[in-house]
Amino acid sequence: MKSKYVILASALLISVATFAQKDQIKSAEKALKGGDAQGAITILKDAENMVVNAKDVEQAQYYFVQGNAYLDLANKKVEESKNLSSAAQSYNKLIEVEKASGKQKYSTQAAASITQIKGLLINSAIADTQANKHADGAKKLYDAYLLDRKDTINLYYAASTAVNAQDYDTALPMYEELKKLNYSGKGTSYTAINKASGNEDGFNTASERDLAIKLGTHEKPKTEAIPSKRGEIYKNLALILVQKGRVEDAKKAIADARKANPDDSSLILSEANLYLETKDFDTYKKLVGEALQKDPNNADLVFNLGVISANAKNNADAEKYYLKSIEIDPNYTNAYLNLAALKLEAEKPIIDEMNKLGTSAKDMKRYDVLKTERENVFKGVIPYLKKAHELDPKNDDVSKTLLGVYKALEMTAEAKALKATMN
Repeated sequence: MKSKYVILASALLISVATFAQKDQIKSAEKALKGGDAQGAITILKDAENMVVNAKDVEQAQYYFVQGNAYLDLANKKVEESKNLSSAAQSYNKLIEVEKASGKQKYSTQAAASITQIKGLLINSAIADTQANKHADGAKKLYDAYLLDRKDTINLYYAASTAVNAQDYDTALPMYEELKKLNYSGKGTSYTAINKASGNEDGFNTASERDLAIKLGTHEKPKTEAIPSKRGEIYKNLALILVQKGRVEDAKKAIADARKANPDDSSLILSEANLYLETKDFDTYKKLVGEALQKDPNNADLVFNLGVISANAKNNADAEKYYLKSIEIDPNYTNAYLNLAALKLEAEKPIIDEMNKLGTSAKDMKRYDVLKTERENVFKGVIPYLKKAHELDPKNDDVSKTLLGVYKALEMTAEAKALKATMN
């Protein structure tokens, strides 16, 4: 008989707790409606330990109010990133509860809020990267990916942004996840200009874009192929692994990727870049040769062969490759810069010899010859430096080098005009 009273007392306690919890949820809702989102969260925190024993409908209501409170704080820019993530977690718990129970009351609203949060996270991440706060941007992009794992491009951008932040420990697991997903990002971009805003808007399909054109809201439709991002993904993955001393893991990662994607030529470049980083120049040249067979007009490849030749002190081959890369792409700034640097190397032995000369008639005659040779070196680099300056006018190194050449050749007018653009 005594045990029955104990059971009855326990049931009474549970009943009281349930009533208290309902009151707390209602109080939190009231606080939220009154504009006190932080107060609502505090009230709900007190009921947190009891919510696991609540009925499904009460659990769903609890997480719905909690999610709304966190979202309200985020919209008010109160610890925006943290509260957006907390709101998303609450909404996801709510959706799980209602999915398990088979009764959906709040899920549709929660799903809409999650979509809103995802957009806010992405926009906030863009603002962060523009302000050079790459680490914050990477976290928000990753949070956006966690909200919708089907939207894998956010994982790709999160990894790239983490690399920009030089946070390689954060970037590495993201790239490993992209590798596991065999993500490529290859596709087609459908865009058109929004007549009202003047901005270029993206569309999921050509038919959606064409409908907007037909309705008159957009104009100037454009369709572009989006190239595979695998090459970049595996290049960054390999570079991070190399930096951590895991060279063999890096080689295996790219080898596996090439085996799984034999037609993706960008992976050849990533593998070549790995061997370039590890100073295995013979394997690098072999891979570059393989890539050039598939893509003979790849200016980057040809340029890199020039860099390899220059590092090996084979200046004739370096010049040949730099000129070839310019032939492929006349606006290849770095090729002009490297050509100028290559040509300027000829100045050092001339200066060294000039400094050793004395004041005899023979030495003075030799000095004049060397002076002319030095002037010819400077004259030879002017076209490359001028083109590099034209393509990249904000590059201080180019401007200063060109200014120095003008002064050495006593080209006063040209030096004065260039200096005016540098101020």
